[in-house]
Amino acid sequence: MNNKNAKTKDWSTRKNRLIYRLAYWSGAYVATMAVANFGPRLLWDYNQLLTIGAIILNLLAGIGMILVNIQHLNVLDELMKKIQLEVMGLSLGVAIVAGLSYSLLDTTNFIPFDAEIAHLVILVGLVYLTSIAVNLRRYR
Repeated sequence: MNNKNAKTKDWSTRKNRLIYRLAYWSGAYVATMAVANFGPRLLWDYNQLLTIGAIILNLLAGIGMILVNIQHLNVLDELMKKIQLEVMGLSLGVAIVAGLSYSLLDTTNFIPFDAEIAHLVILVGLVYLTSIAVNLRRYR
């Protein structure tokens, strides 16, 4: 195997390892979010120490997920970095504009229910997935 193939294989192996680490940390974040959300009611009868422990664990898992995501972004090629930048920028913009508008609708009583953060998370997730698909098709 020549030197160029060895470098390509090393890069590919590192990239795959980071993808698995990102999947692990994302899964850990989702799991700890579920424990912090449902645990107080279903598992430990609102024990404050266990609840704050679960929330801290969720926060740490979220920080781990962010750090691994940054590492993952650093190994992407230029096209994928461009796509991710556009998608993340759009997702952040939608989160801020839609989130604040949604909050205003709630505080001014224009909607008959409380604004829930989960609704915003779902919207941002859908925007992210849709814009990834559109940008991948556009740049291929």
